[in-house]
Amino acid sequence: MKILHFADAHIDMANYGRHDPETGLPLRVLDFLKSLDTIVDTAINEQVDMVIFAGDTYRDRSPAPTYQREWGKRIHRLSAAGLPTLLLVGNHDVSPATGRAHAIQEFDTLHVPNVRVLAKPAFLSAEELGLPVQVIALPWVSKSGMMAYSQMSGEDSEKVYEKLEDLLTEFVGQCFGKIDESFPVILTAHASVQGAQYGAERMVMLGNDLVLSGSLVKDPRLDYVALGHIHKPQNLNENAHPPVIYPGSIERVDFGEAKDKKFFIIANIDKGETKVEWRELTGIRPFVDRFLELKSDKDITEQLKSALPASEKLTDAIVRLVVEYPRAWDTLIDEPALRTHTAKSFEFHLVKRPQVESRIRLPADQTVSSLSPLELVEQYWLTLHTDEDEIKTLQQMAIEIISNEGNKTDE
Repeated sequence: MKILHFADAHIDMANYGRHDPETGLPLRVLDFLKSLDTIVDTAINEQVDMVIFAGDTYRDRSPAPTYQREWGKRIHRLSAAGLPTLLLVGNHDVSPATGRAHAIQEFDTLHVPNVRVLAKPAFLSAEELGLPVQVIALPWVSKSGMMAYSQMSGEDSEKVYEKLEDLLTEFVGQCFGKIDESFPVILTAHASVQGAQYGAERMVMLGNDLVLSGSLVKDPRLDYVALGHIHKPQNLNENAHPPVIYPGSIERVDFGEAKDKKFFIIANIDKGETKVEWRELTGIRPFVDRFLELKSDKDITEQLKSALPASEKLTDAIVRLVVEYPRAWDTLIDEPALRTHTAKSFEFHLVKRPQVESRIRLPADQTVSSLSPLELVEQYWLTLHTDEDEIKTLQQMAIEIISNEGNKTDE
């Protein structure tokens, strides 16, 4: 069995850049569709036996019809080529409201040939698939859906994921009781797994996510584990059987993935032996993420430029420069000069973080109300770390202003 496995397409990511004048689509969406086209072309050209998509077609649970159209075009190509395709429902595809249709419902509703949508845990036998392989599928199950299914009260909501893990473990155990020992077994799931490494900007919140045990996915009765949900590519069972693989997202989603390469998987699966080939997606849009803490006010613009690669190396990249500096230097930052330096980039973000000076604390026996106006003004100069001689000059000016205002009141 030769399968193609990919996950986390998120083709409606349109959070950076402009629109393409020819198609009207955001240029970032075209980045994701380019990777998707590469995957579909490979599946068709190499005539794989099956395609497994391990969930998260979109980022928006209610995607715009335009994005549904673009996804539909690619899946229809697989269908027309006669390639059996399994589409697992991910957490970004399913509505949190019980009873709502999920984002890829139409393939199920219209009975698209060769395409099977997996919205519930399922065991697919070799006979059902018409292929010499068996599949255990664990799509994303929403918290509300789980509570409704198990009739749990709101008071037990914290135990939902613990209960769900127990039920899924029991379900997988039941599936093992159905397997035909002569055919390989694939487990596909959209979930987190114990021991998985997340990206720099985690998309999963601890305590709010289903986590499958490592022992469940590393069961030697399995021959391949096709995972989705975590964007960092990794094999959780390196140099052992079965391969337990997150291929990662098909394009960089945010700066947390700036250094990640992007892949899909070609796996040659046999009973007790699987060979995995990581196929790197090329032409991925670069993300450049830099941080600088300014410690000198000399040549600030040059310092900022030096923190970034040369202008020609920023071509078509999404660039972010985060800079920390004393608030007093704010006017010394030449943003137009930086934008000139990054003119060849796809998009440039300057994130300014002026440092807030710590407040001077009053002695324990003093309160603000006990201080005179002149004493309060003096405290203000101290918070700005003003030079002592300058404070004396400023205080003298404050005395004159206060005296003049007092004379006006007397009149």
